[in-house]
Amino acid sequence: MSAELEEISLQKKFEELIVSEDKLQIQEFLNHQNISDVVDILYDNEEYESQIISHLSIHRAVSVFKILELPTQKRIIQGLPPFKTAELLNELPPDDRTSFLSELPGNAVRELVKTLTPDERKVTLSLLGYPENSVGRLMTPDYVYVYENDTIEDVFNTIRRYAKSSETIDVLYVINNKGELLDDIRIKDFIMATPEKKVSDLMDGRFISLHAEDDQEVASEIFKMNNRVALPVVSKGNKLLGIVTIDDVLWVAEEEYSEDIQKIGGTEALDEPYTEMPLFKLYKKRIVWLIILFFGELITIGAMQQFQDEIAKVVLLATFIPLIISSGGNSGSQASTLIIQAMALAEVTIEDWWKIIRREIFSGVLLGGTLALIGFGVITTWHLFLPQTFGGNYFRIALTISLSVLGVVLWGTLVGSTLPLLLKRLGADPAASSTPFVATLVDVTGLLIYFSMAFLFLKGILL
Repeated sequence: MSAELEEISLQKKFEELIVSEDKLQIQEFLNHQNISDVVDILYDNEEYESQIISHLSIHRAVSVFKILELPTQKRIIQGLPPFKTAELLNELPPDDRTSFLSELPGNAVRELVKTLTPDERKVTLSLLGYPENSVGRLMTPDYVYVYENDTIEDVFNTIRRYAKSSETIDVLYVINNKGELLDDIRIKDFIMATPEKKVSDLMDGRFISLHAEDDQEVASEIFKMNNRVALPVVSKGNKLLGIVTIDDVLWVAEEEYSEDIQKIGGTEALDEPYTEMPLFKLYKKRIVWLIILFFGELITIGAMQQFQDEIAKVVLLATFIPLIISSGGNSGSQASTLIIQAMALAEVTIEDWWKIIRREIFSGVLLGGTLALIGFGVITTWHLFLPQTFGGNYFRIALTISLSVLGVVLWGTLVGSTLPLLLKRLGADPAASSTPFVATLVDVTGLLIYFSMAFLFLKGILL
């Protein structure tokens, strides 16, 4: 059976059970489905989403809840009975619980924190105390640690006692009596060691750690560069505070990617799914950039007014303005997008600025030269078939257009590639140098380049 048919079959079966109102059968059905299938059923039946969570065993309910979108999570919490809400929140891993609570208003957080057990409340408030978007918000205190003087037999006794509540046991963390991190050792190294060996015999001191105050993007980069499923989080004094797992970092990477795409498109980052965001809130996210770009285009109009006399003398020049400025805007948008993506993937840094500029100069010459040759060829061919269009000065006009295209494309690539680097240097988000912003900036300078070329080749002849 294909996946699509199977999904339809599950949906039909669920609808039949819901109509029957047989709670035991509903529970049995939901608890025997894959987590991903339950999520699909839940998304297809919004009116029953709280009931679906209620009918699941608590561990499966947690597995489903933590991978749902935030608006759905909010509706479920609002629709659950108080005792079920308390049970669900207490069973959620601390990092997932903190991630959810950090998106809620302060009064809602206060009420929900009251439903937690004393131990879970202490952990949650501790994690919520870290800055937004910091590694501290991602970490979980559920991990297994051992001491350097423990034997391998002691280690496995510790694993048997605490592994069930741990986020992962792929890596164990070695600390001293002060709680300071000394090393991290993979579980396979313990499995292959003899029982009488000590942990210190396996230590090499080569470990990688995160700091609780680090930005979450830092964690994403470190995970990317190292083959790890989890990394320890330490305080400034190297005290082991928790761990961050790869699944949390992947969520962060996806959110950062979505934000960058939205900023590149000329809007502020959306903090809710598009279809769930209130219309006025969406308006506020989009209008700021539109106003900035609107005034940017007014500058373009102002620049054109400075050349009114020249345009009046050679009306033909005006017909090529969209071609010139769009070529520059397009090349600038290309360069900006490529550099922003390269920076996001850590392929380039600010220190590579000269390498980037040098590369873009060559790219701009090649790209602009290609378009210039095409433009020159088009005008020359045009003249052969319609000689009255350009008259006897077609060659000078062709040079004006083609060299203007070359200059504008070269300028666009330089602006598009250097603006993200400049914003990064100033501490701003490189994605804020959105393609509409680059295009608007290049529009104004493109006109100056175009009419400068016109003066150079046409002054005293047509101007």
